Amino acid sequence: MSDVKLEDIVSLCKRRGFVYQGSAIYGGEAGLYDFGPYGVELLNNLKAAWWKANVRDRDDFVGIDSAIFKHPTVWDASGHATGFSDPLAECKVCHTRIRVDKELEAIGVTADEKMSDTEINTLFDENRSNIKCPKCGSKDFTESKAFNLLVKSNLGDFTGDNDRPVYLPGEACQGIYLNFKNVVDTTPMKIPFGIAQIGKAFRNEISPRNFLFRTREMEQADTQFFVKPNENKEAYEKAKNNRWQWYLDIGINENNLRWKQHENLVFYAADAWDIEYNFPSLGFDELEGLHDRTDYDLTQHMKFSGVDLNYQDPITHEKYVPWIIETSVGLGRMFLAVVSDAYTIEKLENGESRTVLKLHPDLAPIKMAVSPLLKNKPELIEKAQEVYKAMKKKYGTVMWDDNGNIGKRYRRQDEIGTPKCVVIDFQTLEDDTVTVRDRDTTEQIRVAIADL
Repeated sequence: MSDVKLEDIVSLCKRRGFVYQGSAIYGGEAGLYDFGPYGVELLNNLKAAWWKANVRDRDDFVGIDSAIFKHPTVWDASGHATGFSDPLAECKVCHTRIRVDKELEAIGVTADEKMSDTEINTLFDENRSNIKCPKCGSKDFTESKAFNLLVKSNLGDFTGDNDRPVYLPGEACQGIYLNFKNVVDTTPMKIPFGIAQIGKAFRNEISPRNFLFRTREMEQADTQFFVKPNENKEAYEKAKNNRWQWYLDIGINENNLRWKQHENLVFYAADAWDIEYNFPSLGFDELEGLHDRTDYDLTQHMKFSGVDLNYQDPITHEKYVPWIIETSVGLGRMFLAVVSDAYTIEKLENGESRTVLKLHPDLAPIKMAVSPLLKNKPELIEKAQEVYKAMKKKYGTVMWDDNGNIGKRYRRQDEIGTPKCVVIDFQTLEDDTVTVRDRDTTEQIRVAIADL
């Protein structure tokens, strides 16, 4: 892992159809990416695995899918309209913009976006001599100013006056809070229970960088677990254990994960921890956040909307505003972590090397590749097509691959993470057995077609 660079991952993702630069034919657009044929399959498999673990395998969770656009006051209540900002400074020479807290962290100075302008500028002034413009190398910057990250829209504005600004969501989870009462009123769920959602979020990032790690459009997988006031500690520890174990279950190397507790908490939070992953070239950084949010979110929406969001216990009839335990992960970062963890370069006995994505089989975009040994032998092709169609009906994402010799096919399938390659040869025509090659071990065995 230590020898793998981020550019290796970027190169593989583009070369093998996992991720493309957004709007590439127009020169690309910073912080925007498109998932290709294999990338979207891997992404969908990650979503399915996350949804299964957090919704379908649990009796205390339900899922929703809320609208992307929301009433403008939602972002006043959540604090995003005034407080959702990053510290921005501009190079006076080439006008490149930097995110000051991240530049400070890069030189070992603790800072984050929750600090005030004064606090950030004090640290910035003390360390200007150690911070260079990433484009021109200058150390001459403007002072740091808070830059709001919400992306404005003209939805419903037909006058151009912008007197009722509507925003794209800065985070996906607000839809869960807005639907808390709906879920309570329309389902049998009783506290403690949770709501899960996978949804889009948009942030006008100052300096999107590092491939999928920091983007302007993202998808987030969030859970909000509602508990009785002051009964948060046990639920929080359980959530932390569950989320850590999930990454191990999908094949992430535990040595590449660690916990980091937030030092500078927002005023309403009781606790906050990140699961960090050791990203190539970047080192350990946030993968997923887990937050003990107390009753802030529902209280704010109750205050701004005027709607009673208290929960009434059906047995004791006690009324209260629930506290919330949150887990939140960006699927782009999850995707990057999974691909990085699976990326392996192995030396072969003949002195050559092979690149292989050792993805968990449940996540692999292609489950099996079926090939005729030779593409110019009709009898092999006919039999291989028969096997291919049967396997595709059973497993779905099965690839027909007759391009190049067998060795090249194996290398190609290794790079996209295909667990098994099935080859139909002349022996198949005699005894209905095929060669099955394992991705991770490269071992080949004969298997009856009926046993595939």
